[in-house]
Amino acid sequence: MNSYFIIILSAIILHYVLDTLSDALNLQHITTHLPTEFEDSYDPARYLRSQDYLRACTRFGLFSDAIHTTAILAFILLGGFAAVDGLARAVARGEILQGLAFAGILVLASQLLSLPFSIYRTFKIEESFGFNKTTPRTFVLDLFKGLLLTALIGGAIFAAVIWLFLATGELAWLYCWTAISTFQIFLLFISPYVIMPLFNTFTPMEDGELRTALETYARKQNFHMQGIFTMDGSRRSSKSNAFFTGFGKSRRIVLLDTLIEKHSIDELLAVVAHEMGHYKCHHIPKAIVRSLLLSGVMFFVLGQFIRNPGLFAAFRIPPEHVSVYASLVFFGFLFAPINLALSVVEHAISRKHEYEADAFAGRTTKKPQAMINALKKLTVDNLGNLTPHPFKVWLSYSHPPVLQRISAIRKADTEQQQT
Repeated sequence: MNSYFIIILSAIILHYVLDTLSDALNLQHITTHLPTEFEDSYDPARYLRSQDYLRACTRFGLFSDAIHTTAILAFILLGGFAAVDGLARAVARGEILQGLAFAGILVLASQLLSLPFSIYRTFKIEESFGFNKTTPRTFVLDLFKGLLLTALIGGAIFAAVIWLFLATGELAWLYCWTAISTFQIFLLFISPYVIMPLFNTFTPMEDGELRTALETYARKQNFHMQGIFTMDGSRRSSKSNAFFTGFGKSRRIVLLDTLIEKHSIDELLAVVAHEMGHYKCHHIPKAIVRSLLLSGVMFFVLGQFIRNPGLFAAFRIPPEHVSVYASLVFFGFLFAPINLALSVVEHAISRKHEYEADAFAGRTTKKPQAMINALKKLTVDNLGNLTPHPFKVWLSYSHPPVLQRISAIRKADTEQQQT
């Protein structure tokens, strides 16, 4: 039996088993006992509501993953990729256009498969727990804009990679890495001004006590920025958050309108200080460097599998139809086990950075309790899970569980007071 076929099927099944196991353990880890730390924040009835929300989301996720995994396995086993490749060759001429047709058909098929699940998640689960604010019109527009961006940006990148592998020989992987890395950095700069406004409205924060507090804090931290904005997150959900976008002086502080409605000025300042901590602790450039290095490794390995007949045989495509464009897609399946292992490492690094950003916020605002209060409110408002299973955290959590974050903030504050 084809070794690539065994590796690919094993990787798909392993990923599914790990996700299923982590979700099952997470459900079993639910406790009706409200942790002492949240007795002043989580109403017992709402705490039970949060567990209902966790059950609903997890069970739906399990069902969705089962359908998607079954569909992918069936598609591979029944020669679906060979059929799509044949269709792409029938409707287009030249490898670049055939590649765009091949990828376009796969993306549309994936979107059609995911659409019913997305609709149910948004308008049934999120709606029933009071989170959804998305109208059908907004949902359709978001879907259309997402597909358009995928076609324009994703299509351009895909076409460029195909052309580079066709035109530049053995060093194609290096040219691809350089070109894609440059484009990714360019997107990071233009996204706040071009892409994100397609989905949300960003409004400069009005003058007032909150804006003054945030600007004063930013000056004290020597943090240069382009401005402070509010975002109409309430158009889609009642959940709240804050984030930074951009680089250098083009950086923006963005607070969702739902966040401003529910938090005090000290709490909002703590949330912003946390986000600023990621910049001050150099988490952002480190993450970019890691991403670029991983991309370089991926392109180098990809270069060794371009037009590999054994890999194509795993997807039931004959040797005479070996192509660069299908190599790009098939390599994604082959790289999946490595990507899964790297994602676990990346999540561990991210959790460490969250602790550091929390400590930065408590230290620089001198109000660690405000950060704790903000975390509690965010958790309660978003029906967050207080007691996730450690395996679930290890596998997929980019943030530490909230109880561990609060404990770390208190510990850091105590250590600072003792020094």
